Amino acid sequence: MKEIRFAGFGGQGIIRSGIILGKAISIYDNNFATMDQNFGPEARGGACSTTLLVSEEKILYPYVTAIDFLIVMSDEAYRKFKHELREDGVLIYESDLVTPTGKNKAFSIPATKFAEELGNRIFANVILLGFVTAVTDIVSVEAMKKAVPDSVPERFVDVNIKAFDMGYEYGKKALTEFGSNHGHTTG
Repeated sequence: MKEIRFAGFGGQGIIRSGIILGKAISIYDNNFATMDQNFGPEARGGACSTTLLVSEEKILYPYVTAIDFLIVMSDEAYRKFKHELREDGVLIYESDLVTPTGKNKAFSIPATKFAEELGNRIFANVILLGFVTAVTDIVSVEAMKKAVPDSVPERFVDVNIKAFDMGYEYGKKALTEFGSNHGHTTG
């Protein structure tokens, strides 16, 4: 079983990211996934997070105990949840918004900057999902390519696919660089 937490602030698409990833895993990769979400009192700008448990077998306890993948889009979220990340866990973070201090294996992407290049910051979460797909073994790219268009309004499908591909390609490059640098850790 793998335990995943997405965290950031309201308006970044944190919950939507969990929904899309969970759908890809459970419907298109034919595995099991559970999701839990948490919002701060504010609708936008407040802290929020979502957790996913992913397994090839039925999940009997639907709550995280030690995070394998911490995916954060704000420094506040990183500080709040970094203690949950396993020692051998992987941190994935928005490089322009998060300053990590731990000693975990880490991958970063300027997802918000890339989203602005596509015309709107709202696409940062889908860029991040493409990146996550590339640098982890959580989900197949084929499943994500089905779940993304299935999870966004029809008029935004093309730009979301472009956003996903942008993150995925950046992730493939990051993974290659990670291997050639013999690993990158934060701290």
